[in-house]
Formats: sequence, C-alpha cells, structure tokens
Amino acid sequence: MKTSTSLKTTSQVPAESQFNGTAAAAGKLSVAEDRNIATLAHFGGVLGCIPSAVIYYLYKGRAPFAQQEAREALNFTLLPTIIALASFFLSSLPGIGWIFGLVAALVWVILASMSLYAGIRVNRGNPYQYPLNTRLFDVIRVRR
Repeated sequence: MKTSTSLKTTSQVPAESQFNGTAAAAGKLSVAEDRNIATLAHFGGVLGCIPSAVIYYLYKGRAPFAQQEAREALNFTLLPTIIALASFFLSSLPGIGWIFGLVAALVWVILASMSLYAGIRVNRGNPYQYPLNTRLFDVIRVRR
C-alpha cells in the first residue's frame, strides 16, 4: 500500500509566500514604549524578581526610563523573592512549617501590592522609588 503526503518542503513553496522581511533593529524605543516596558517591570514584581531582571537586561541602553525603573523594581523584589522562596521551602518542616508558610504569604502580599502601586505610578510617567528598598542588586553589581 503506497501512501503519499502532500507536505511541501521550503524549496517547493512559491517565492511569493516566503517571508521577505528584515530583522528588527535593536534601536531606541519611543517614549510610550519606554513607559509601557517600565510599567511591566514593576507589575512583574507580582511574580518575583525574574521579570524585572529580564526587562533590565533586555532593554539596557535602549530604553532609559525602562532601564531605570526595571533596576528599581529589581532592587526591591530581589530580597523579598529570596525570603519568600526560603520561607516556602522551610514551610515543609513539621511542627513549625506553618509559620514559614505565613511569612511566605505575607511577603508575597506586600511584594505584590507595592509592585502594583509602583506600576500604576510609573504608567503615569512618574519615576517611582520604593520606600523600603534594600538596593541589593546594586550592592551585588558594585562588588563584581
């Protein structure tokens, strides 16, 4: 029994249907895009320090406001993320684990609420500084 397939390879696809675009240039962002990325850096604090770290390194040098705000968000979210993760793992201890579970939940609630507040402020175009910022990322960066 002979079966035939109708799948086409790229050499069989007509030239007009192939992608003829160019690669996007890594240029400067507009003011609105810069502000939106900065807002996302703060809103990402709900998920911990990873979103602001990714935004900081992706837009470093391309979006000054986003870079500044992502660094601020990363400085704020780094220590609470470490505390929340450590508390989460320690919550599996028998007997006293529930205390660490409460600590992890409390840290996340504070982190999420402050990140959302900062994101709203930054979306209006105003730079934001967290009141209780340890600047841990800056300390680590300087020591390198």
